[in-house]
Amino acid sequence: MSQFTVLGASGYIGSRLVERLRADGHTVWAPARGDGRVLSAPLGHVLYCIGLTGDFRARPFDTTDAHVTFLAQVLQRAQFDSLLYLSSTRVYQGAVRTDEGAPLTVQPGDPSYLYNLTKLTGESLCHASGRSHVRVARLSNVVGPGMDAASGNLVADLLHQARNGHVVLRSSLQSAKDYIHIDDVAQVLPRIALAGRAVTYNVASGFQTTHAQWLDWLVACTGCVVTVQPEAPWHGFPPINTERLRSEFGLTPRDWFATLLEPAHP
Repeated sequence: MSQFTVLGASGYIGSRLVERLRADGHTVWAPARGDGRVLSAPLGHVLYCIGLTGDFRARPFDTTDAHVTFLAQVLQRAQFDSLLYLSSTRVYQGAVRTDEGAPLTVQPGDPSYLYNLTKLTGESLCHASGRSHVRVARLSNVVGPGMDAASGNLVADLLHQARNGHVVLRSSLQSAKDYIHIDDVAQVLPRIALAGRAVTYNVASGFQTTHAQWLDWLVACTGCVVTVQPEAPWHGFPPINTERLRSEFGLTPRDWFATLLEPAHP
């Protein structure tokens, strides 16, 4: 068994990682935000889950601190055996290819690209740090039971609306994204941290789910009424290449629909 430190353990992904690691018999430290011991104590294998998602536009400086500034301190000063930085497949926005070596497009003048730019800066720091066993996991859209509707997560918001009987969709029914179950994420990230042969991994299901499919499922499960906003814009990303993840770790994505309406873990 190994020693892990989960930074950002209070978040949805971090908290599930802590549960999974402890269930598997690992020793886990989940330091509170601002705990200065992170930069002085032996950390073992670090899972860097600190990040902002839905509210990054309103909190640009906090986003930079989370994705870049604190990461730089950890890479410079912390004692660790390995570090896995959680980035995002959102960095493929506008890209032609989605394999881990694909050239990427950014638009610094567009505030919506701040998330992509800070994640990519974090990735670049990892690669340039000179530290051994530092890797990057580009996570797709993570779903599972217990998601917080206030987090800005689209699926969590749709579930919340459906439970209240009426869903208002503000983007096109043809919009599509790649989604991966939280349990798949919690299973594969520690394996990448401990034994990954590459420096960057796409952690995704590898297939797209449209908004129309989500709404069909929600109506069937809850009987909710659906309204689609007129002339709703299309939002989507290209299918994510998961060949590296599948060939190295043999991950077969599970069906998340069966679990999403389950209550959160206590």
